[in-house]
Amino acid sequence: MAGSPSIADKLVSGSAACGARSNSSSVAYCMFSRYGGSSEGRFASLNIAANVGDTAAAVAANRELVKRQAGVTRLVSAHQTHGTSVYCLKTPIDRDVTVGEKNGCDALVTDVPGTGLMIQHADCQAILLFDPVTGVIAAVHSGWRGSVQNIAAKVVGTMTTEFGCDPADINARISPSLGPCCAEFIHYREELPEHFYQFMTSENYFDFWKISRSQLTRAGLLNGNIAVCEVCTVCCRDYFSYRRARPNGGVTGRNCSVIALVK
Repeated sequence: MAGSPSIADKLVSGSAACGARSNSSSVAYCMFSRYGGSSEGRFASLNIAANVGDTAAAVAANRELVKRQAGVTRLVSAHQTHGTSVYCLKTPIDRDVTVGEKNGCDALVTDVPGTGLMIQHADCQAILLFDPVTGVIAAVHSGWRGSVQNIAAKVVGTMTTEFGCDPADINARISPSLGPCCAEFIHYREELPEHFYQFMTSENYFDFWKISRSQLTRAGLLNGNIAVCEVCTVCCRDYFSYRRARPNGGVTGRNCSVIALVK
């Protein structure tokens, strides 16, 4: 449609050079809005999820658009279940891959160039991690359940033990996601641990951006290496939001964030 936003509109992206220990020259990441895709109706238009009711053809076309914009030829995605399972890709692949279809997976780690790690989200955080010294990247799906289980720290631990990263070298970028303005948890005493209460901004409302920052720094990241977009997906209609769609049955698309190593 003439005048419709393009895939580049509202795109949050960045890059960083990698050191001599890396097999890649740089790391690049993209955090996509809902614009510039092929889907229609409630999924308009860059829905990336195949399990929300959109057509398979539209989702496939949207994923191709994402790969082109991100500069990769292959994508690794996951069957996300709000758990803490981490998948490590250590050998090249020749096609798109979805992991965790049997038991679920919510984080991806690799040092393989040319392959994008993709997280699907609609209010949950995509936490993109990269170590420019070793050339190791990770993509983490962290909703409130992931925060409670501290999946971010688990992934930092995996990068350390499996790939030899130093947490002090790791950088983090946190996507547009549920903001403190809209993160209402009326049953927080049953759902959230007590140490989260310090992040309550008003009665029943919590700042999960600060929770993730705290968990990452406790895992060894330097505070200056962490950047949060601070865009609330519930408030901002440039993004799909499950909470915003909940009064209408929760039917909506999924945004995506991708990180990749580039030769």
